[in-house]
Amino acid sequence: MSKIDSEDHGKKHPGKKGFSRRSFLQGIGISGGAVASLPKGLLAEPQAESGARVMGPGPVPVSLRINGKVHNLNIEPRVTLLDALRNHLDLTGAKKVCDRSVCGTCTVIVAGHPVYACGLLAIEAQGKDIQTIEGLLSTHGKAHPVPTAFVENDAQQCGFCTPGFVMAVKAFLDKHPNPTMEQVKQGLGGNLCRCGTYIGVRQAALDAAREMRGGKRA
Repeated sequence: MSKIDSEDHGKKHPGKKGFSRRSFLQGIGISGGAVASLPKGLLAEPQAESGARVMGPGPVPVSLRINGKVHNLNIEPRVTLLDALRNHLDLTGAKKVCDRSVCGTCTVIVAGHPVYACGLLAIEAQGKDIQTIEGLLSTHGKAHPVPTAFVENDAQQCGFCTPGFVMAVKAFLDKHPNPTMEQVKQGLGGNLCRCGTYIGVRQAALDAAREMRGGKRA
């Protein structure tokens, strides 16, 4: 039924209200938005039986061991490891993109395993060794072979996904020191690159593997 037919239907049949795009927009626009049109009971703040306002848990002490250094924070239990790194410790190498454990851009290494930092609560990472991209980029001495290989293979374009890929490669090579190209491809399947620089990333992984084994990069 078109809008005109709907409005005519309402005029011809007073007992039946037609539905039109105009009436819908009036309901959510003029009234101040969809939330304003909800029943009052749905807008009320949760109340305990005693009448006191229900509050969530407040900040708690959380201790994180990151790149060999212990950081003591006071944060809410709901804070993810990614938000703790970026918002509380100014470690912004891990990027926040999908925030749904899909793209891999926030990959860090926890207890030797690559994890999506957006999908792990900071409080769950206590007592575990956490490695971030900042720990691989040395300002004193030689940088780690993985980020060096990324630079030499032009394995980044916009660079936004690069920190996550570097950490994924590092974790993969720690467990697979002599991989084939196909194994690298499969091992990095959890990370996405919107620029499509997969060939450079995979070659960087192979070169870094040779360097970490004590060999010479091609």
